[in-house]
Amino acid sequence: MDLSIVIPVYNEKDNVTELHRRIVEVCKPLNKTFEIIFVDDGSYDGTFEELKSCPSPIKIIRFRKNWGQTAALDAGIKASKGSVIVTMDGDLQNDPSDIPHLLEKMESENLDVVSGWRKDRKDPLMKRIISRGAKALRDKLVRDGIHDSGCTLKAYKRECFNTVDLYGEMHRFVVGILKMKGFKVGEIVVKHHPRKHGNTKYNTSRTIKGFLDMLSIWFWKKFANRPLHLLGTAGILMMFVGTISGVTAIYLKFFRGVDLSDTALTTLTMFLFFAGVFMFIAGILADMVSKTYYSSSKDQVYLIKEVIDKNIGNQTEGIKPSTQIHVKQSHSSNQTSRQRDPQSLS
Repeated sequence: MDLSIVIPVYNEKDNVTELHRRIVEVCKPLNKTFEIIFVDDGSYDGTFEELKSCPSPIKIIRFRKNWGQTAALDAGIKASKGSVIVTMDGDLQNDPSDIPHLLEKMESENLDVVSGWRKDRKDPLMKRIISRGAKALRDKLVRDGIHDSGCTLKAYKRECFNTVDLYGEMHRFVVGILKMKGFKVGEIVVKHHPRKHGNTKYNTSRTIKGFLDMLSIWFWKKFANRPLHLLGTAGILMMFVGTISGVTAIYLKFFRGVDLSDTALTTLTMFLFFAGVFMFIAGILADMVSKTYYSSSKDQVYLIKEVIDKNIGNQTEGIKPSTQIHVKQSHSSNQTSRQRDPQSLS
């Protein structure tokens, strides 16, 4: 399978039939095998019935309840078979005619991810203001290098998701996560249409969840495989300040005759010192958990894109360009296991 189109939908009864028709019209001339996957995220307005009326090709995944866009994207991606996965919204604001441009950009520049940029957004003013504020914060913390992380219209090579699971509101930061892992990222301007049917699913709750997920990504980017550097440093600093506070309290007591009950230095000394010890111990425990995580999960500290061995030919037999090899070092033994990724489209 060359191409998978994944669309999460929630109460989009008036949009899904037209969207399916447009996607088929765009994908047929590409001369690629393709599939269209709709994930019904617990709709209650008849969206599922509309999807069932759509002709082949279509695959429908129906959630028992509304789990959110990120969960729907994760389910669709895991059910897909294409070498390239394109994700898009189901509200007809993304334009299927941009799909060939995403693929062309990916192939011409040998990119792993191509993100859409809604340069001329047709959303309400308040939503655009919040998005600009989020972008400014994202540029400081995540630094994914793109203009519009909230645009669902993106193309990914399949190997991008071999070590990535989506949760929370993490779909906005997939590009940042992949860039952290060394995948090559690009961006193109895409069309954006006003919503004609249905209501937006954007609300304050999603903004707060997105902010918390952004902090999680920042921590993961900086300290995922070395949490002791953060927590241990904080602990040492707190113990150092606590020690200075204690020395100051002793000086005031014996050289200035100050009654320690009249100062908060003793309380501050005890708090900072023991809190620092706690932070340092927490850093050691977090470091142990981090090592356990990397040794037991599919995520890796590093990814290998390809291996070329000229001793036996131009490159290792069976390994083609743009193929990754995941190398996982077991912490319980010295053996190394290798898992070969599926071949990418390029």
